[in-house]
Amino acid sequence: MRIASWNVNSIGARQDRFLNWLEAASPDVVCLQELKTEGDAFPWDEIGELGYYAEILGQKSYNGVALLAREPIEDVRRGLADGIDDPQARLIAGRIGGVHVISVYVPNGGEMDSDKWIYKLEWYARLRTWLDRHARADEPLALCGDFNVAPEDRDVRHMDRWRDTVLCTPAARAALRRIADFGLTDSFRLKEAEAGHHTWWDYRNLGFQKDDGLRIDQIWITEPLVARVAAVHIDMEERRGEKPSDHAPIWTDITD
Repeated sequence: MRIASWNVNSIGARQDRFLNWLEAASPDVVCLQELKTEGDAFPWDEIGELGYYAEILGQKSYNGVALLAREPIEDVRRGLADGIDDPQARLIAGRIGGVHVISVYVPNGGEMDSDKWIYKLEWYARLRTWLDRHARADEPLALCGDFNVAPEDRDVRHMDRWRDTVLCTPAARAALRRIADFGLTDSFRLKEAEAGHHTWWDYRNLGFQKDDGLRIDQIWITEPLVARVAAVHIDMEERRGEKPSDHAPIWTDITD
C-alpha cells in the first residue's frame, strides 16, 4: 500500500497538475489538505475515472481535507466533533484496506502569541483527544498531513531563521510530540536519518530557489505498520515548474 499526502494549496488551481500526478504516482491512498473548495467544485468525476473513491470535508476558499483510495472508504469521520463550535475543515478519517487513515491540516498559527497561535495549540490538544476517543495505538493507523511543525532541527534548512517561529518553537514541537506520544512513529525517519529533506518552501522570498525549506508534512504510523515500511519519498518534482503548490507530495510504502 502506497500512502501519500499532499497539501495541494487549492485543488481548483492545481486540478490538472494533481490529476497528472495521481495517475503517474499511482498511490493506493491519498490524504489531501487545503482543498479550498466545497463539494460541488471538487473533481469527483475525473478522480473516479482514474479509479479512486473519494471522501471530503470541504470549505469554501479555506482549509478542506480529503481521502482518496482505490477501494471504498469505510467508517468515515469528518471533523473533530468535540462539541466546540469550529467551522474550519481540518480532519477527515476512514478505514481503507485494514488501515485507519487520517488526513489533517493543522493550523499554521500565524504569529507567536496571536489568536491564531492559541488556536493552533488548542487544535493540537483537541486532536490528541480525538485520537484517544476514536483511534487505537495497537491497530494499523496512519496519521497524515500538514502538521505545520518541523519536528527537529534537522528538518529545517536554516534553523537560525525559523527557530522562534510558530513552525519550530519548542511549544509547537511539544504539541506535536504529544500527538506522537499516542503511539506514533514518524515513518520518514525510519528510512531517512540525515538532514536536508524538506516538504514546504515559502512562495515569498524565493524559498524553493534558495533551498529555504522545512519538513512540516509527515506520515505518522502506529507500531503494527512500523516493520512494514518499505520506502519513503518526497516528490520534489511537484514543487517545480509552473504554478506548483508550496508543498511537495510525500508518500510511505507499506508492505503486506
